Amino acid sequence: MFNALPQGLSRRKFLVGGAGGALGALISPGRVMAKERGLPNDPFIVLLKGLYRPVPKGHGPDDNLGLSKVVNLSDGSYSTTKIYPIFGITKSSDQDRAIGNFYVQFEGGLCAYELPGGAIVMSFNGAPAGAPPGYNGFVPHPDGERGTFLEGTFELTILEATGIYRDFQGGHNHMVDRLHQLANGSFNEFCFCNISQYQFP
Repeated sequence: MFNALPQGLSRRKFLVGGAGGALGALISPGRVMAKERGLPNDPFIVLLKGLYRPVPKGHGPDDNLGLSKVVNLSDGSYSTTKIYPIFGITKSSDQDRAIGNFYVQFEGGLCAYELPGGAIVMSFNGAPAGAPPGYNGFVPHPDGERGTFLEGTFELTILEATGIYRDFQGGHNHMVDRLHQLANGSFNEFCFCNISQYQFP
C-alpha cells in the first residue's frame, strides 16, 4: 500500500497504514500560579515515539476520552502510539516514561492526544500553494534497509481541549516529524510537538 513515495505527499496519505528577561518570564506570577495549579506550560512539548498499532473498531478508549463528536476514536480509522514528556507538563519529568497515547487517522486529517489531566483534538492544516517540500508534507529518504524515512514539519489547529488543557483550544501545534516506514510496512514514529495557545495565522 505504501510502495509509491512521491515527493511532498501529505501526512494523511502516508499514514494510511537577554537572559534576565527570559528568567523574568519564567518566574512571572502567571507562570507560577499555573505551575501551582498543575497547569501545563504555554507552550509545552511532547514526543510521539514508537510503533503505531491500529485501534480496532469499537475498541477505542473508554468514553472517547470525554471528547465531543469531532472525533470518534472507536470508528476503526485510528492508529495509536505513545506520548513522552519533553517540557512543560507538571509532574512529568521522566522523558523515558510514557504519559499518554496519541491517536491519528490513517485517512483523514484528525488526531487526538490523551494526556495527564485532559485530552486535545487537532486537525492537520493543508499545505499552501507554493509550499516547499517538507512543509505540511513528507519528503521520503531511503533508510538503506528497504524502508523509508519520511521527514517534514506540520502545522495543526487545536479544535478541542479538555481538563487542564482547555485554554489551548483554538491554539496551535508545530510538529517536527521523522516517521520511519519499515520494510514490513509498519510505521515507527519520532515526532516532536510544540503545543501552544498561539493561533497560527
